[in-house]
Amino acid sequence: MTSTLKNNRMDLLNGSIWDKMLIFALPLAATSMLQQLFNAADIAIVGQFVGKEAMAAVGSNAPIISLFVNSFLGISMGANVVISRFTGQNNPAGIKKGVQTAVLFSFLAGIVVAVVGEIAAPGLLRLMDVPNNVFDMSLTYLRVYMIGLPVIFLYNFEAAVFMSQGDTRTPMICLTTAGLINVGLNLFFVCVVGMDADGVALATVISNIISSGLLFIILLRKKDRIHLEIRGIKIHGDVLKTMIKIGVPAAVQSMVFSLSNICVQSAVNSLGSDVIAASAAAFNVEVLAYYLLNSFGQACTTFIGQNHGANNIPRCRRITRVGLGLNMAITMTFSLILIIFAKDVLALFNSDPAIAEIGVIRIRTILIFEAGNVLMEIFSSSMRGYGNSLPPALITLIGVCGSRIIWVYTVFQASHTFRTLMIVYPVSWGIAGVALIFAYMRYVKKLERNTANA
Repeated sequence: MTSTLKNNRMDLLNGSIWDKMLIFALPLAATSMLQQLFNAADIAIVGQFVGKEAMAAVGSNAPIISLFVNSFLGISMGANVVISRFTGQNNPAGIKKGVQTAVLFSFLAGIVVAVVGEIAAPGLLRLMDVPNNVFDMSLTYLRVYMIGLPVIFLYNFEAAVFMSQGDTRTPMICLTTAGLINVGLNLFFVCVVGMDADGVALATVISNIISSGLLFIILLRKKDRIHLEIRGIKIHGDVLKTMIKIGVPAAVQSMVFSLSNICVQSAVNSLGSDVIAASAAAFNVEVLAYYLLNSFGQACTTFIGQNHGANNIPRCRRITRVGLGLNMAITMTFSLILIIFAKDVLALFNSDPAIAEIGVIRIRTILIFEAGNVLMEIFSSSMRGYGNSLPPALITLIGVCGSRIIWVYTVFQASHTFRTLMIVYPVSWGIAGVALIFAYMRYVKKLERNTANA
């Protein structure tokens, strides 16, 4: 493999693609997986040392937290594309404005969303029909978690800055450090102090402060083009406008997934606390495959963002083809491994064999059809790299959210089982995936015609 790194930064505009994509995507996947594993530690620790009610309380909050966090994670992709584009144009002044805007906007926006989240927390949990026996514990967990939203948003935007330069290792190192502290604090607050769900939420907040703080310090000490200067830091309106234009449709796409998952989670909650606990544990296993496939999607966004800025459309198309091939091969292999060891992994969360049996249903039903999710991710992420975020958002709204809501209120009502409910995931991927392929092909052909006529 050819050396492509210099000071953790890659040349994405020249040379081979596949090796750079692996160097970019695998640390990013490892970062997301580690973050999820640390989140899974919350459920595993309360499941082993408190009980399945506490486990259900933490798990029932996953769709709500995903709604808040993923919405701004989508906007951070706008920051990634903008700074990547400035990089492809060799525009240091634009990069500086992009870094300043991303850092300050994310923290201020996090404060606003945290206040909204604290106020809306009880209503959101009631909307999801969280059972009464875990409601109070769920509410406490959610409210403590919301306090940490400003630093969670800050970390995601900081990571997007590093990602725009092809550096995914620095965020991984910072997150790993904070995550290990998170696990230690989980054990301390639950086993020593005697807290339950609120203890693991507090540990999560502290670890997020550490991870975002480490990246902030590194940005201050950087000597290259993403160096952050505190003096004169401000939000640049023109840059923010472009970030929002690209990022908001991506945020809407993420929110659509989260909203549809809230609908599905509400249906899960109707099946009782055992199913809630099992689904929460299984989610923390099968989502690892999603983070792997998502890392190749983010690679496509960043690589295309830089090359589109350099006006190299043929290379952009090659990036999509390479990303699709690598993503499909690696994700499906990893999914098979998770399916084989599903029961063993689920036993780490709770010793009740009934919980494991239910959890296996979710893992097998979703991971067998993960290829559909790969298609969705690559083609939507590629279009986002060109700055064309609205079509994927609309397709996701109709194909994913629409189909899942219809399924829950029709098919699931006719066959009120957990297995029937889980089938909605591959069905929605298939519908949206086919539409995204056609939208991508149409957009790229139009782009090539415009470039040729320019």
